[in-house]
Amino acid sequence: MASSPPPPPRPGRSLCFEVAWEVCQKVGGIYTVVKTKVPAMLERWGDNYCLIGPYNPQTAAIEFEETSADEPVRSTLRELKRAGISCYFGRWLVPGKPKVLLLDHKIRHTTLDTDKFLLWQNHGITTPRGDVEVNDAVSFGFTVFEFFKTLCERAHGLPILAHFHEWQSGVGLLRMAHHHLPVATIFTTHATLLGRYIAASNPHFYEEMEHIDPAAAAQHYNISARYHIERYAAHAATVFTTVSEPTSREAEKFLGRRPEFILPNGLNVQRFTALHEFQNLHSQYKERINEFVMGHFFPSYTFNLDRTIYLFTSGRYEYRNKGIDLFIESLYHLNRRLKEMPNPPTVVAFIITKAAVKNVNVGAMQSRLMLDELTDLCSDFQKRIAQKVLAAAVNGRLPAYEDLISNDFQVQLKRATHAFKRNGLPSIVTHDLVDDAGDPVLQHLRHRELFNQPSDPVKVVFHPDFLSATNPLIGLDYEQFARGCHLGVFPSYYEPWGYTPPECIALGIPTITTDLSGFGDFALKQMPESEQNGVYVLRRQGVATEQSIQAMAKHMFDFSLLSRRERIERRYRTERLADLFDWATLVQHYHKAHDDALQKKFKWEVPPEHVTHPQAPAVFDPWK
Repeated sequence: MASSPPPPPRPGRSLCFEVAWEVCQKVGGIYTVVKTKVPAMLERWGDNYCLIGPYNPQTAAIEFEETSADEPVRSTLRELKRAGISCYFGRWLVPGKPKVLLLDHKIRHTTLDTDKFLLWQNHGITTPRGDVEVNDAVSFGFTVFEFFKTLCERAHGLPILAHFHEWQSGVGLLRMAHHHLPVATIFTTHATLLGRYIAASNPHFYEEMEHIDPAAAAQHYNISARYHIERYAAHAATVFTTVSEPTSREAEKFLGRRPEFILPNGLNVQRFTALHEFQNLHSQYKERINEFVMGHFFPSYTFNLDRTIYLFTSGRYEYRNKGIDLFIESLYHLNRRLKEMPNPPTVVAFIITKAAVKNVNVGAMQSRLMLDELTDLCSDFQKRIAQKVLAAAVNGRLPAYEDLISNDFQVQLKRATHAFKRNGLPSIVTHDLVDDAGDPVLQHLRHRELFNQPSDPVKVVFHPDFLSATNPLIGLDYEQFARGCHLGVFPSYYEPWGYTPPECIALGIPTITTDLSGFGDFALKQMPESEQNGVYVLRRQGVATEQSIQAMAKHMFDFSLLSRRERIERRYRTERLADLFDWATLVQHYHKAHDDALQKKFKWEVPPEHVTHPQAPAVFDPWK
């Protein structure tokens, strides 16, 4: 009698590993993806879920807590240590505290020449000498392979799933495929290397993409080794995935394999039980931004903060890819439109990114310190006046002006006010840049004469450093700063997904994105009446740049004219969209990809709804 087939692999009877260079160390956006996804993954896999990354003693000291491992990982690590491989097993100190394995790949640098020879002999990949990132990727990949090879020997047929992120982890996947390890593998490219390089320098990237020779382009940008690791990993994986439809088309062209699954990036959305709570936070943090604006602008001239709109853009300093060029050009046109109005509102536009700086601008720092002194003086006298009013009231009389404002205080206040004032215009940049003359943002602002003149309704603040609560100028973390603003503007030219717009949505902040970004493409397909709900998708695909600039300037102009009540209502509608980007919703795509990889590798029956190509979720109605 024939035996029945084994049951389908389930989370309780399978091991799931995610391998990424940014586990326990923040380098870029992958850190956010793997970290925020943890609670959703644990809900399905529990303690059968483990992340793997490189051991970095500096970041591990903060983010990692060492613990003991269970079988079969425990005996695997014991064998690796006998072979001279240092392994650190424990918990990642992020929400969910998942299991994590950190491998000290640098020990393998002693065999780097041999490993690179095998990479050439077995996979046809030639690696250059002296490229630190490639060398690290090779040593890390071979170390990861050794772990899975040893694990398979001790797993006794237990199904194993390994999900690799980005080219830095690709070598491990290649070695596993070459040795035919019984592991279901997934490779996710979050952005192709070629796409990022070419888009930064070619203004016609999307129009010319079909005519690009990938190998020749990789050689031109001196990234051939990285490109081939990425390309071959995509082909070696049981299942290939990416994060958006635009990146899927790009991957098919450059890597030669169309991804089977789209895995959109999510967030851990924390909803407030009462809607007014996030509005209160907006008001609280807007007041902190008001303080910065007073310190930066009011020594030169003043304007009405109750009629001031705060816009911002942020992200890596990729002047063109991130659309900073479009943002500045649109501000120029917005400034011209507002000048034509009688009594226009003021718009303060922030550009938040990380550039090479020498130090905080002395003038900006002095203005902030003088404002703080003026604030302390007024706070001190406010307490004294309150005491005098109380004393007069309990004695049954009203205080006279002379009782409250002494001559000494008037003298001190006048001195502080005079010290606060200065000649000259408010600076357009808060720091002294290493290359002030060659910086593309400053060049563009100077070209468009956005100099923060008193007559300009649009003011600009270029803050070329990360935001933090300890920042001496603004004193807010990024999330707090974003909450205090009115509109986030992210007109990216090249953006495989784009975390900043959904982050704004989760904070109840209306946002601008583009149809060239993965998020923008997702929003167009899934969000009805997105503009009315606070998400404006700027058309850039197949549209002349000038047309896109004018469209964005008009949207910012219309937004700046909204009443306070209308802006509050827009924030409510925006915040209602947040559930669409919660990992609790989007993790289903990972589950389907994982099930498909297990089914393909182990030939077990999986319910049909788990192995079909996962289309995007049904159109989202925020008012249901």
